[in-house]
Amino acid sequence: MKPIFVTATGDGTGKTAIAIALAKLAQDQGLDVGYFKPKGTRLKSPVGKTRDEDPLLATEMLGIDAELSELEPVVYSSAFIEEAIRGDRGDDVRNRVREHFDALDDQYDLVVIEGGGRLETGGIVGLTDPDVTELLDARTVLVAGYTNPADVDGVLAAARQFDGNLAGVLFNAVADGNFDSLNTDVVPFLETRDIPVLGIVPRVRALAGVTVADLADALGAELLDPEASTDGFVERFAVGAMGSDAALRHFRRTRNAAMVTGGDRSEIQVAALEAPGIECIVLTGGLRPSDAIVGKAAKADVPVLLVQSDTKVTVDRIEDMLSTGRTRNAETVERMRELLSAHANVEALLPEETGD
Repeated sequence: MKPIFVTATGDGTGKTAIAIALAKLAQDQGLDVGYFKPKGTRLKSPVGKTRDEDPLLATEMLGIDAELSELEPVVYSSAFIEEAIRGDRGDDVRNRVREHFDALDDQYDLVVIEGGGRLETGGIVGLTDPDVTELLDARTVLVAGYTNPADVDGVLAAARQFDGNLAGVLFNAVADGNFDSLNTDVVPFLETRDIPVLGIVPRVRALAGVTVADLADALGAELLDPEASTDGFVERFAVGAMGSDAALRHFRRTRNAAMVTGGDRSEIQVAALEAPGIECIVLTGGLRPSDAIVGKAAKADVPVLLVQSDTKVTVDRIEDMLSTGRTRNAETVERMRELLSAHANVEALLPEETGD
């Protein structure tokens, strides 16, 4: 059976959860399923120490007994890229990917392949996501978000890169307010251009962000009021680096956000506490706020998190967490499996009668 390649138009689309959930659905049909991620891009350091948790989660959920290096043969680090630029390593790298894939393909009825963070990643060695689908002759599922019709430009541009290898587009995390225009206008538009749409998966709040508790844990933050609720969901962040009046106007337009600012910016902290869309305040630099701010936060039931790192480092960590969100745990994959069963044309990818 041809492999399934899951890629996306951008980060934070739920690609990992969808890839592993599809593999689980194939297992439900009695298939022996493997997982493969040719390029590791989530790195701990420029020299190539990977922190890519996707293959680890896949091995746990799919019961795969293999070394992670077998499932992720290329660590796409800065050092790797520099080496590739200095000397052409394209053929060697592509051969390595092909050999690792062939070894898996011989063991399983189906291999689900996960793409890199962006379609163009790997271009230096001829291993962009479109290159991989051609190399491995894989059916491609293109995961996309949708907030307005302008998003169709990106979907079209991405879909055209896969030529005859595109199985279809899967829209994920679509808000209720965007469903009708997507279903009524965009889907027929794409299908008249020979771009199949595999489904529209609705936005589920529990999968759209991270809880304040998760965020605090990831940042190693101190919760200044232990009685404050940390159940709120954070889907985005705002940086308090402007004047208090401008900050208040900005914060009032924000929903489900963490506000990040220095611990000495009391005027920004007050503005955040007056805005209904701020779920928590993250104070950087290890600077504690005044007792008045702590008291006001307690009254507003807005948790205040104190971190030792500076604002830039903290923002980078939050951005990384929100881009991956809750897509890399077993609970999310199981929920995604349910969503795909209900809202996607899984039969188009996993027909009951299988074969090459």
